[in-house]
Amino acid sequence: MNYELFIGLRYLRARRRETFISLITLISILGVMIGVMTLNVVMAVMTGFEEVLRDRLLGINAHIAVVKPGDRLTDYEQVVDQIEQEKGVVAAAPSVYGQVMVTSGARVSGVVVRGIDPERAARVVDIQPYIKEGSLGALNKSYPVEVEGRSVSLPGVILGTRLAGQLKALVGEPVQVVSPLATPTVLGMVPKVRRFVVVGLFDSGMHEYDATLVYMNLADAQRFFEIGDSVSSIEIRVEDVYQAQEIAGRIQRKLGFPYFAEDWSRLWPNLFSALRLEKTVYFLVLLLMVLIGAFNIISTLIMVVMEKKKDIAILQSMGATRRSIRRIFLIKGCVIGTVGTLLGVLFGYGICLLIERYQFIELPKDVFLISTVPVRIYLGNFVLVALTSFFVCLLASVYPARHAAKLDPVEIIRYE
Repeated sequence: MNYELFIGLRYLRARRRETFISLITLISILGVMIGVMTLNVVMAVMTGFEEVLRDRLLGINAHIAVVKPGDRLTDYEQVVDQIEQEKGVVAAAPSVYGQVMVTSGARVSGVVVRGIDPERAARVVDIQPYIKEGSLGALNKSYPVEVEGRSVSLPGVILGTRLAGQLKALVGEPVQVVSPLATPTVLGMVPKVRRFVVVGLFDSGMHEYDATLVYMNLADAQRFFEIGDSVSSIEIRVEDVYQAQEIAGRIQRKLGFPYFAEDWSRLWPNLFSALRLEKTVYFLVLLLMVLIGAFNIISTLIMVVMEKKKDIAILQSMGATRRSIRRIFLIKGCVIGTVGTLLGVLFGYGICLLIERYQFIELPKDVFLISTVPVRIYLGNFVLVALTSFFVCLLASVYPARHAAKLDPVEIIRYE
């Protein structure tokens, strides 16, 4: 074994009269461990929140949307065929959007209607897991319902659970959809009203969608809004959501003007930028905890240097170079940092596994999208934290090691 490594490791074990220094060494290891453990847990939780939010949004919305600003798409079937030939595209489906009012009895609510082809839309968005009652396929049929004492056949709609609660509308009950664009008649402008039956309820966990979104069959939406065989947009699903921006650019160039393709990162840029910034800020703030452990390393090594002055002088008189003395104390600091970092990674990983498996930290459902704290464990994040911690501890060891190497052995032997 290299004598520098041997002496550096030997200084980690204190003799009886140096118990205080040994205690400070232990405190330094614990300081680094706590900082690394906390940083790993927070990074895993923040990554979990980001991915849960992304998955929820992309479960309701497509990865890319192709629109014609200020106009509708009339040749959408040809455009869908062109889009599906693009590399990286999984599926594409037309959709219709429109703002209406939904009434049930004396209760009224303003909503957004989303007209879809259930079979094609199921390949683009993951809405089915969020449907609590009914199914997307129920939009394809009409249903006999008793209205004002007579039986009528009505097309179906799927409501968000919060919207259904506001309207007090249950599955199987009729609701009225009122268009804000009135129809001109001999009696003047008359609002367009049509009855539908509730055939399903969905719960995405996002208040804005659950309280304001209504799913309707594509053909029913086209007839209601009187837009003929045209759609508002074409929704696209891609293989890798992180390549959506690149694929959207290729689709934009392929279709040309006046079509416009926007990916999911452009639809909510402020939200995801804020999440990434928040995770970065947490990383930097909690890194201060590792710095505290690093300062403990500095104080520990300085005290060891003061205590081992005679040993340093004897080593130098026996032929040890200043570089060797510096390495001895760098090794001691690196060992403290490495042990603290490894313990922090192990304990942090264990805590993340406990949170992920038992989900014992609950969240208020009216504030967050989920009921428990989400955790996403990625090896890359743990490696980043470990390398950062080790680098900080190495820097903290430089000053005490240089100070030890500069000691004059002649002066030490003369006066001590």
